[in-house]
Amino acid sequence: MLHVPVLLEESLDFLLHDLSGTYLDLTFGRGSHSQEILNRMSSDGSLHAVDRDLEAVSYGKDNIKDSRFNIYHANYSEIDSLFTKHQFDGILLDLGTCSTHLDDPIRGFSFQSDGPLDMRMDTSSGIRASEWLNSASEKEISDILYKYGDERASRKIAKAIVQFRSIRSIETTIELTNIIETVLKRTGKIHPATKTFQAIRIHVNNELHHLKIVLSKLHNALKVGGVAVIISFHSLEDRIVKNFFKPVIEELPKDIPINPSIKETYSCIKKKIKPSKNEIKINPRSRSAVMRVFSKL
Repeated sequence: MLHVPVLLEESLDFLLHDLSGTYLDLTFGRGSHSQEILNRMSSDGSLHAVDRDLEAVSYGKDNIKDSRFNIYHANYSEIDSLFTKHQFDGILLDLGTCSTHLDDPIRGFSFQSDGPLDMRMDTSSGIRASEWLNSASEKEISDILYKYGDERASRKIAKAIVQFRSIRSIETTIELTNIIETVLKRTGKIHPATKTFQAIRIHVNNELHHLKIVLSKLHNALKVGGVAVIISFHSLEDRIVKNFFKPVIEELPKDIPINPSIKETYSCIKKKIKPSKNEIKINPRSRSAVMRVFSKL
């Protein structure tokens, strides 16, 4: 299954305010956004892309032959070391998991197919989900499932995981799914393993930590007037984005004169954009997406 970009038209309408500008796609994936940016840009424009997944970088190098395009293997939180001499007219950050990851059993992201329990975005580093599940304490597992998945049955699931691994280690997605299903029965459209898989993926990839870091570095990476477009897919991400970009003026008492030198900040162009009903119908995975757009002052 090909990756279907979410909010493609809306994101690029805001991002590409100068078709001769320099842009940065921090989450290349399979290049859907990047390819459309190149299609719309003038011959004088340029696009840099980043992905922590080696497969994505290889795909970009093999499939996009355009002199205006460059791609790098790195975590998006490393933009300050990657681009010491660049400032961008626009930066795109699509935080969704690439559909090719979800649909590839070997990557271990999905509870809907059997594969090794990996879940790493960057398979060249870090620990696999199976390694963590087989070594973490019951309390740590429970805490992660609740914190990153809002899983109300986190304690019961953690207990079941520890009981299972006392007999043999957990190595596959189906094994983990079956363990969860001994605790939770499916009652609606949402599979009982959804929240647990989300929580483990976020933890293994340290996603929220890296998100906070990249947000703190966007200001130096953007030109004045540059636009940051950020698409989140669950409330934890969106809350971090929303809170980070709260204007300083809201934090100051009304009787204190506003001094621009207190902190350079952003203007909010669009607070919250959701996919249309038609897009959700075509691509159900888009239903949880929220896009926010900010401009550097």
